[in-house]
Amino acid sequence: MPETFRAIAPGRVNLIGDHTDYTGGLVFPMAIDRSTVIEFSESNVVDLVSGDVEGDGWLRYVEAVRRLVPGARGVSGRVSTSIPIGAGLSSSAALEVASALAFGYAGSAVDLAVLCRQAEHDATGVPCGIMDQLCIAAGQAGRATMIDCRTLDVTHVPVPDSVRVVVRFVASRTLEGSEYATRVAECAAAEAAVGPLRDASLRDVAGIGDERVRRRAVHVVSENARVRSFASALASYDFGLAGEIMLEGHRSLVENFEVSTSAMDRVVREMAETPGVYGARMTGGGFGGCVVALCDPEARVDGWVVTAADGARLERC
Repeated sequence: MPETFRAIAPGRVNLIGDHTDYTGGLVFPMAIDRSTVIEFSESNVVDLVSGDVEGDGWLRYVEAVRRLVPGARGVSGRVSTSIPIGAGLSSSAALEVASALAFGYAGSAVDLAVLCRQAEHDATGVPCGIMDQLCIAAGQAGRATMIDCRTLDVTHVPVPDSVRVVVRFVASRTLEGSEYATRVAECAAAEAAVGPLRDASLRDVAGIGDERVRRRAVHVVSENARVRSFASALASYDFGLAGEIMLEGHRSLVENFEVSTSAMDRVVREMAETPGVYGARMTGGGFGGCVVALCDPEARVDGWVVTAADGARLERC
């Protein structure tokens, strides 16, 4: 019988740093203990099925990856996933990364992420950043990944055992058909006015004439600062401050970037008011998805407890 392999790619949750990656900013996600798995053997053709995902729309991501992997091998097998689809936990990026490994890609984590981001662009037309793919490729168990999206440097930051990360699903979303591409264009307009937002100050962006573009820029500049502050607070075990930073980030996503929803705002308030919850915010691209909360281990809060997991890998079955 042909040898069987397993390509495993985790989902991810972003703790702080949303809508900063496509301007070369800072992000602070972690790979999570929910994953997409492709169990396969080599074949002369590509023959993959899935019992976890309805329809065949997922195949366009697989095909986009296959076209980019040099000398991609044929594979025959099954795709399974424990990542909720449309929840903002990077199910598509996990599928892309797992597919690249299954097709035989053996480059570095950064190169793997770059290839899979291009596949996402090709499959959806959405100009996403690189956070999802790089976090999934480079994750480490017990650690979040602080990513500099300009240099693609990754710093692994321990997530203390004395805190829990809880994710609550609110509503399905997709970046296709959302205003995600509009936000990318608005940030590009801001950069045309003041230069790279990664290097800009709040004083710099205060002079942007278009009020809407100015608010987008205010979010990006302040969010980059929040990533640094959050990482410092987490390292210092100052979970109260870390939670305040999360809530501040959510307010900016609501008021300055306008990517939240009333349902997500309600869940953020409910979770933040729960005893033992330090802070909460929407996570991911917005327009639906999930809320993430930083909690005391004893807090009674609805949602999935997620832990920081290892990144993508290929195993023999």
